[in-house]
Amino acid sequence: MAKKNILVLHGPNLNLHGQREPEIYGSLTLDEIDQALAERALKLGILIECFQSNHEGVLVDHIQMAIKSYDAILINPAAFSHYSYALRDALSATGLPLVEVHLSNVFAREPFRHHSVITEVANGMICGLGLQSYLLGLEALVKVLEKQQV
Repeated sequence: MAKKNILVLHGPNLNLHGQREPEIYGSLTLDEIDQALAERALKLGILIECFQSNHEGVLVDHIQMAIKSYDAILINPAAFSHYSYALRDALSATGLPLVEVHLSNVFAREPFRHHSVITEVANGMICGLGLQSYLLGLEALVKVLEKQQV
């Protein structure tokens, strides 16, 4: 059986990890997060590709391309979580397993962050655990994919 292939998407401003509000998001850079994900993917026996964009349409394009190339999507939609119906619809249209992640606990922050339009179409959402949110999200997707094979 071929290795499972998971697309990891990072939304707007996540390229500023390590610089932007480290008291909220921590000191890890996006490259360090991607490296930790790559190491975990290797241990899990899966393939991943990580991509970041500040542009909604570019993320939509990557999501649409995922239909033919990936088995699941791990996404930190960042601020797009709260209002991007374009991302929501694209993610839903793929029919792929999906886990939403956030480094910070969005429910302990400003009220506008308490609702995500993405969560409504996701298998699950993990937040507030820093890097572990991403790593646990990746592991959760592997479990979802394993259940689909049974």
